Amino acid sequence: MIKVLFVCLGNICRSPMAEFVMKDLVKKQGLETEFQIESAATSSEEIGNGIHYGTMAKLKEKQILYGDKKAQKLVKEDYEKFDYILGMETSNIRNIYRIIGEDNENKVYRLLDFSKNPRDIVDPWYTGNFDVTFDDVLEGCQAFLEFVKKEMK
Repeated sequence: MIKVLFVCLGNICRSPMAEFVMKDLVKKQGLETEFQIESAATSSEEIGNGIHYGTMAKLKEKQILYGDKKAQKLVKEDYEKFDYILGMETSNIRNIYRIIGEDNENKVYRLLDFSKNPRDIVDPWYTGNFDVTFDDVLEGCQAFLEFVKKEMK
């Protein structure tokens, strides 16, 4: 089983969007039993809060199911629990390292590092543009899934 943790600052916008987009992609390919997919925050600000209404609206518009997700914080032990820890932007990666320490097993990446155009995924909390964020998350999840499928062979 491939265990994936998506990480952003608050775990209410980008990382839960990535969690549910990825769950949708693997389900559509009949691979849901091959994956464990979760998301977490690097900060404590939103812990216990639900998904941002902008993320919920975008997922609903795209007919992607999401559950009663509550923001949770990344903890050091997550490094051993997950095979991939995927941050949304460079600052997330710095904060991930502050929490987990060293990445001796090469598990930490930005999500869009797997795409043909590696870059940060901007935080829609600040921009208000959930369309751009969704497109970037989808691009990253699709590229990551293709990468993982090659690794599974």
